[in-house]
Amino acid sequence: MTLKDSIQKTQSAPLTFTPVFYYPDRAEDQAALQQLLQEHPYIRVYDELAGQLRELVKIQHPTRRLSEAETTAAVEAHLKGTPRNNTAFGCTTLDRQTGSPLGKDEFIDLRTSRNMHKITAEERSVLQEKKIGVIGLSVGQTIALTLAMERICGELRLADFDTVELSNMNRLRTTVDNLGMPKVIVAARELAEMDPYLTVKVYQDGATEGNLDDFLTGGGKLDVLVEECDGIDVKILSRQKARHHRIPVVMDTNDRGMLDIERFDLDPDYPLLHGLIPPIEDLGTLKHLSNEEKIPILGPMAGMAHMSPA
Repeated sequence: MTLKDSIQKTQSAPLTFTPVFYYPDRAEDQAALQQLLQEHPYIRVYDELAGQLRELVKIQHPTRRLSEAETTAAVEAHLKGTPRNNTAFGCTTLDRQTGSPLGKDEFIDLRTSRNMHKITAEERSVLQEKKIGVIGLSVGQTIALTLAMERICGELRLADFDTVELSNMNRLRTTVDNLGMPKVIVAARELAEMDPYLTVKVYQDGATEGNLDDFLTGGGKLDVLVEECDGIDVKILSRQKARHHRIPVVMDTNDRGMLDIERFDLDPDYPLLHGLIPPIEDLGTLKHLSNEEKIPILGPMAGMAHMSPA
């Protein structure tokens, strides 16, 4: 295979971002995983299940330090006599690595165990039912990763139409091998590798008039919309839709760390962007504006009178 062939093969590879689960107690899954590894010998294989089980029984006995013998006995008791390599724990893969995580409930309990007592177990259960949407996956990528890291939701919806460019990498946590990749796919893959049980939905066309209702309500209404896009038209349209569906909107800006919150869930008549933008009758006029043309619209909302000199 020539270098040109290799490049074309990479460019035509499917944009997968969801994990595949293989269960050792299912013969068909064992065969499928074996075939996968034969066809893709570069895939790295990890088996850290033993360590996860030891940590799991540790958090199940928080009041004292277990001895080595007690830990081993507790793991055996947890497995109830089933050999560890025969248990129905899933292996996951994207296209670069496989691992052996715990089952979903135990995985979540262990992965969030150090959130206790920052929040209670009851609050953690409530958060697992929450759905959060993020529009704009440059700054928004870091937000999505933080939400997933602390696992304060059970579902993330991501929207961005753009691809990764080298100049994005001052604010987008990624590597040069992702240049040219859709930002939303890059973010979704990292989320899947961090937490294969987190539900992630992607909108590769970005947030549009045609898909925003589905983004906000499809499969259940969002609990919070995080808006971090550059387009003024989408900023306003997404708020119009969020206000209609009574979904709160959060936006972060990078000048002096301004955090903007609009509680449309509490007041469906609350003015868009706090009433700091001029009346706009046609959103189409907001597309393709130059930075200079954006200033009269975004300036009052961003508080230009109080911005830093930089």
